[in-house]
Amino acid sequence: MALIEVRDLTLPNRIAGVSLTVFPGEMLGVIGPNGAGKSSLLQSLAGLLPAKGDIRFAGIPLHDLTSVDRARQIGFLPQFCDSAWALAIEEVVALGRLPWHDRDETAIRKAMQETGIEAMAKKQINRLSGGEQARTWLARVLAGTPRLILADEPVASLDLYYQGKIMHTLRQHASGEHSVILAIHDLALAARYCDRFCLLKQGRIHTFGSPETVLTEAALSDAFGVPIHADLTHSPPIILPAWTPP
Repeated sequence: MALIEVRDLTLPNRIAGVSLTVFPGEMLGVIGPNGAGKSSLLQSLAGLLPAKGDIRFAGIPLHDLTSVDRARQIGFLPQFCDSAWALAIEEVVALGRLPWHDRDETAIRKAMQETGIEAMAKKQINRLSGGEQARTWLARVLAGTPRLILADEPVASLDLYYQGKIMHTLRQHASGEHSVILAIHDLALAARYCDRFCLLKQGRIHTFGSPETVLTEAALSDAFGVPIHADLTHSPPIILPAWTPP
Protein backbone atom coordinates (compact mmCIF):
# COMPACT_ATOMS: atom_id res chain seq x y z
CA MET A 1 0.00 0.00 0.00
CA ALA A 2 1.16 3.52 -0.78
CA LEU A 3 2.19 5.62 2.19
CA ILE A 4 0.79 8.73 0.57
CA GLU A 5 -1.42 8.97 -2.50
CA VAL A 6 -2.43 12.24 -4.14
CA ARG A 7 -5.09 12.67 -6.80
CA ASP A 8 -5.83 15.88 -8.70
CA LEU A 9 -4.47 18.19 -6.00
CA THR A 10 -5.25 21.81 -6.81
CA LEU A 11 -4.57 25.08 -5.03
CA PRO A 12 -5.56 28.17 -7.04
CA ASN A 13 -2.60 30.08 -8.47
CA ARG A 14 -0.13 27.60 -6.95
CA ILE A 15 -0.61 23.98 -8.03
CA ALA A 16 -3.04 22.36 -10.45
CA GLY A 17 -4.03 18.75 -11.03
CA VAL A 18 -1.06 17.16 -9.22
CA SER A 19 -1.28 13.38 -8.80
CA LEU A 20 1.46 11.20 -7.34
CA THR A 21 2.08 8.15 -5.19
CA VAL A 22 4.90 7.52 -2.73
CA PHE A 23 5.51 4.09 -1.26
CA PRO A 24 7.11 3.09 2.05
CA GLY A 25 10.90 3.20 1.84
CA GLU A 26 10.98 5.81 -0.93
CA MET A 27 12.66 9.20 -1.01
CA LEU A 28 10.99 11.54 -3.50
CA GLY A 29 12.68 14.72 -4.67
CA VAL A 30 10.36 17.59 -5.64
CA ILE A 31 12.23 19.86 -8.04
CA GLY A 32 11.56 22.75 -10.37
CA PRO A 33 12.21 26.47 -10.83
CA ASN A 34 11.32 29.13 -8.28
CA GLY A 35 7.56 29.57 -8.05
CA ALA A 36 6.82 26.17 -9.57
CA GLY A 37 4.75 25.13 -6.53
CA LYS A 38 7.19 22.97 -4.56
CA SER A 39 6.55 24.54 -1.15
CA SER A 40 2.80 24.71 -1.76
CA LEU A 41 2.76 21.00 -2.60
CA LEU A 42 4.57 20.05 0.60
CA GLN A 43 2.37 22.29 2.73
CA SER A 44 -0.73 20.74 1.16
CA LEU A 45 0.53 17.23 1.88
CA ALA A 46 1.08 18.28 5.49
CA GLY A 47 -2.53 19.47 5.69
CA LEU A 48 -1.48 23.08 6.17
CA LEU A 49 -3.11 24.48 3.03
CA PRO A 50 -6.76 23.93 2.06
CA ALA A 51 -6.11 22.39 -1.34
CA LYS A 52 -8.80 20.61 -3.35
CA GLY A 53 -8.36 17.01 -4.38
CA ASP A 54 -7.74 13.73 -2.60
CA ILE A 55 -4.80 13.08 -0.26
CA ARG A 56 -4.61 9.70 1.44
CA PHE A 57 -2.09 8.67 4.08
CA ALA A 58 -1.73 4.88 4.37
CA GLY A 59 -5.12 4.60 2.67
CA ILE A 60 -6.86 7.03 5.03
CA PRO A 61 -8.10 10.42 3.78
CA LEU A 62 -5.80 13.04 5.28
CA HIS A 63 -8.73 15.09 6.56
CA ASP A 64 -9.98 12.05 8.50
CA LEU A 65 -6.85 11.99 10.65
CA THR A 66 -7.01 13.91 13.90
CA SER A 67 -4.51 16.73 14.32
CA VAL A 68 -2.63 14.58 16.86
CA ASP A 69 -2.46 11.56 14.55
CA ARG A 70 -1.31 13.75 11.67
CA ALA A 71 1.41 15.31 13.83
CA ARG A 72 2.58 11.86 14.91
CA GLN A 73 2.65 10.38 11.43
CA ILE A 74 3.80 13.34 9.31
CA GLY A 75 6.76 15.54 10.19
CA PHE A 76 6.95 18.86 8.31
CA LEU A 77 10.11 20.95 8.02
CA PRO A 78 9.31 24.35 6.45
CA GLN A 79 11.82 26.28 4.40
CA PHE A 80 12.07 29.04 7.02
CA CYS A 81 11.87 28.55 10.78
CA ASP A 82 12.22 30.96 13.66
CA SER A 83 12.09 30.81 17.43
CA ALA A 84 10.25 33.36 19.53
CA TRP A 85 12.14 32.27 22.64
CA ALA A 86 15.82 31.80 23.44
CA LEU A 87 15.46 28.07 24.05
CA ALA A 88 18.34 25.66 24.43
CA ILE A 89 18.84 23.37 21.44
CA GLU A 90 17.87 20.26 23.39
CA GLU A 91 14.59 21.92 24.40
CA VAL A 92 13.81 22.82 20.78
CA VAL A 93 14.45 19.24 19.69
CA ALA A 94 12.32 17.94 22.58
CA LEU A 95 9.35 19.86 21.13
CA GLY A 96 9.22 17.16 18.46
CA ARG A 97 7.88 14.80 21.14
CA LEU A 98 4.81 16.94 21.94
CA PRO A 99 2.40 14.94 19.75
CA TRP A 100 3.35 11.83 21.72
CA HIS A 101 2.88 13.52 25.12
CA ASP A 102 6.23 12.24 26.34
CA ARG A 103 9.89 13.17 26.43
CA ASP A 104 11.66 10.21 24.89
CA GLU A 105 15.29 11.03 25.68
CA THR A 106 16.52 8.23 23.41
CA ALA A 107 14.67 9.66 20.40
CA ILE A 108 15.84 13.19 21.25
CA ARG A 109 19.51 12.22 21.59
CA LYS A 110 19.40 10.11 18.44
CA ALA A 111 17.96 13.02 16.45
CA MET A 112 20.67 15.35 17.76
CA GLN A 113 23.39 12.87 16.89
CA GLU A 114 22.02 12.36 13.38
CA THR A 115 22.12 16.10 12.71
CA GLY A 116 25.45 16.73 14.43
CA ILE A 117 24.19 19.10 17.12
CA GLU A 118 24.64 16.99 20.27
CA ALA A 119 27.74 18.95 21.34
CA MET A 120 25.70 22.19 21.27
CA ALA A 121 22.77 20.89 23.34
CA LYS A 122 22.92 23.69 25.93
CA LYS A 123 23.40 26.56 23.48
CA GLN A 124 20.51 28.92 22.78
CA ILE A 125 19.06 28.57 19.32
CA ASN A 126 19.09 32.33 18.67
CA ARG A 127 22.88 32.30 19.02
CA LEU A 128 23.46 29.72 16.31
CA SER A 129 24.42 30.17 12.69
CA GLY A 130 21.78 29.69 10.03
CA GLY A 131 23.07 26.22 9.21
CA GLU A 132 23.13 25.16 12.87
CA GLN A 133 19.57 26.36 13.31
CA ALA A 134 18.49 24.44 10.21
CA ARG A 135 19.94 21.24 11.65
CA THR A 136 18.20 21.90 14.96
CA TRP A 137 14.79 22.25 13.30
CA LEU A 138 15.37 19.03 11.37
CA ALA A 139 16.35 17.27 14.60
CA ARG A 140 13.03 18.38 16.09
CA VAL A 141 11.21 16.67 13.22
CA LEU A 142 13.32 13.51 13.55
CA ALA A 143 12.70 13.35 17.30
CA GLY A 144 9.00 12.89 16.58
CA THR A 145 9.77 9.67 14.64
CA PRO A 146 7.15 10.32 11.92
CA ARG A 147 6.51 7.78 9.19
CA LEU A 148 6.62 10.53 6.57
CA ILE A 149 8.97 13.51 6.56
CA LEU A 150 8.15 16.49 4.35
CA ALA A 151 11.24 18.69 4.12
CA ASP A 152 11.36 22.00 2.24
CA GLU A 153 14.95 22.78 1.20
CA PRO A 154 16.55 20.99 4.19
CA VAL A 155 20.14 21.51 2.97
CA ALA A 156 19.89 25.01 1.48
CA SER A 157 21.87 26.74 4.25
CA LEU A 158 24.31 23.94 5.02
CA ASP A 159 27.99 23.57 4.17
CA LEU A 160 29.21 20.73 1.97
CA TYR A 161 29.86 18.34 4.85
CA TYR A 162 26.43 18.75 6.41
CA GLN A 163 24.66 18.68 3.06
CA GLY A 164 25.90 15.13 2.64
CA LYS A 165 25.29 14.20 6.27
CA ILE A 166 21.69 15.42 6.29
CA MET A 167 20.87 13.83 2.93
CA HIS A 168 22.34 10.57 4.25
CA THR A 169 20.22 10.88 7.40
CA LEU A 170 17.06 11.45 5.36
CA ARG A 171 17.97 8.54 3.10
CA GLN A 172 18.29 6.29 6.14
CA HIS A 173 14.89 7.46 7.39
CA ALA A 174 13.33 6.52 4.04
CA SER A 175 13.39 2.78 4.68
CA GLY A 176 11.03 0.10 5.90
CA GLU A 177 7.66 1.75 6.58
CA HIS A 178 9.04 5.30 6.42
CA SER A 179 9.36 7.73 3.52
CA VAL A 180 10.69 11.20 2.76
CA ILE A 181 9.49 13.87 0.33
CA LEU A 182 11.78 16.86 0.01
CA ALA A 183 11.98 19.97 -2.13
CA ILE A 184 15.54 20.60 -3.27
CA HIS A 185 17.42 22.77 -5.76
CA ASP A 186 20.74 20.89 -5.78
CA LEU A 187 19.84 18.36 -8.45
CA ALA A 188 23.21 16.64 -8.53
CA LEU A 189 23.07 16.04 -4.78
CA ALA A 190 19.47 14.86 -4.99
CA ALA A 191 20.35 12.45 -7.79
CA ARG A 192 22.63 10.57 -5.38
CA TYR A 193 19.90 9.94 -2.80
CA CYS A 194 16.39 10.16 -4.24
CA ASP A 195 14.57 7.15 -5.69
CA ARG A 196 12.18 9.18 -7.81
CA PHE A 197 11.55 12.79 -8.76
CA CYS A 198 8.57 15.06 -9.30
CA LEU A 199 9.54 17.89 -11.66
CA LEU A 200 7.13 20.81 -11.42
CA LYS A 201 6.62 23.63 -13.88
CA GLN A 202 4.10 26.41 -13.29
CA GLY A 203 2.24 24.40 -10.67
CA ARG A 204 1.85 21.25 -12.75
CA ILE A 205 3.83 18.03 -12.98
CA HIS A 206 6.17 18.27 -15.94
CA THR A 207 7.79 14.85 -15.46
CA PHE A 208 7.51 12.19 -12.76
CA GLY A 209 9.56 9.04 -12.32
CA SER A 210 13.05 7.67 -11.89
CA PRO A 211 16.18 9.84 -12.05
CA GLU A 212 16.83 8.48 -15.55
CA THR A 213 13.35 9.59 -16.61
CA VAL A 214 13.23 13.02 -14.98
CA LEU A 215 16.81 14.25 -14.80
CA THR A 216 17.30 14.42 -18.55
CA GLU A 217 18.71 17.39 -20.38
CA ALA A 218 15.50 17.77 -22.39
CA ALA A 219 13.12 17.71 -19.39
CA LEU A 220 15.26 19.93 -17.17
CA SER A 221 16.03 22.44 -19.90
CA ASP A 222 12.34 22.79 -20.75
CA ALA A 223 11.25 23.13 -17.10
CA PHE A 224 13.95 25.60 -16.06
CA GLY A 225 14.03 27.53 -19.32
CA VAL A 226 17.80 27.31 -19.80
CA PRO A 227 20.07 24.71 -21.43
CA ILE A 228 21.15 22.17 -18.81
CA HIS A 229 23.90 19.57 -19.01
CA ALA A 230 23.07 16.34 -17.18
CA ASP A 231 25.27 13.26 -16.86
CA LEU A 232 23.95 10.65 -14.44
CA THR A 233 26.59 8.13 -15.54
CA HIS A 234 29.30 10.23 -13.94
CA SER A 235 30.12 9.49 -10.29
CA PRO A 236 28.94 11.69 -8.68
CA PRO A 237 26.23 12.84 -11.12
CA ILE A 238 26.76 16.15 -12.92
CA ILE A 239 23.84 18.52 -13.51
CA LEU A 240 24.77 22.08 -14.42
CA PRO A 241 23.42 25.02 -16.46
CA ALA A 242 25.06 24.92 -19.88
CA TRP A 243 24.81 28.62 -20.57
CA THR A 244 26.46 31.92 -19.68
CA PRO A 245 24.16 34.69 -18.41
CA PRO A 246 24.35 37.93 -20.46
